[in-house]
Amino acid sequence: MKKIYLICGLTIFIGIAAGISFFLIRDANAAIPSNVTLINQNGKQYTFGKDKTKLKLVEFIYTHCPNVCPTTTQKMAGLKQKLEQKGVFGKDIEFITITIDPYRDTPKVLNNYMDGFGIENEDHWVFLTGKKEDIKNDQKNIEKIANALQFQYKDPGNGQFIHTTFTYLVDKDNKFVAKFPMGKDFNQEDVYQKIINKID
Repeated sequence: MKKIYLICGLTIFIGIAAGISFFLIRDANAAIPSNVTLINQNGKQYTFGKDKTKLKLVEFIYTHCPNVCPTTTQKMAGLKQKLEQKGVFGKDIEFITITIDPYRDTPKVLNNYMDGFGIENEDHWVFLTGKKEDIKNDQKNIEKIANALQFQYKDPGNGQFIHTTFTYLVDKDNKFVAKFPMGKDFNQEDVYQKIINKID
């Protein structure tokens, strides 16, 4: 009987270990497709494979989000100040915020969202959405980015998206480096240290 318990316990342990390894390997191999193009808050094209000089902190949001998205954006704005003081923001690291609701989140809406957090309209923190005339194709492009990073989201039909709650650090080649909780669990110091360690 003890032998059976031992075998069962060992089987469970191996299964859990294999599951953890799968997720670690999956994350480590994740990369944003370099040919994906969206438009930014100024209506200009942004292609992920174009700039290979900076790390990127990637945030997914939608502007009608009642809690976790605006909380994350606010904390990222504070993190941006710390990185600016260090002299690395815009030089070694940029922020990318991608809406999962491109139909409603037009460039104008994204600009208003930025204004609400005192975020300057500049090249080192871009807010990405889709073109109105090509919205279905751009929705697919957003899905490609989300799928590459294992970010999941769904609109149940009422415009209030259900989504996972992570932000992502990717390297100069858009490959996954680390992920961090969104909302109140987004720890500025942890993210800051991970970015600085990666730069150094």
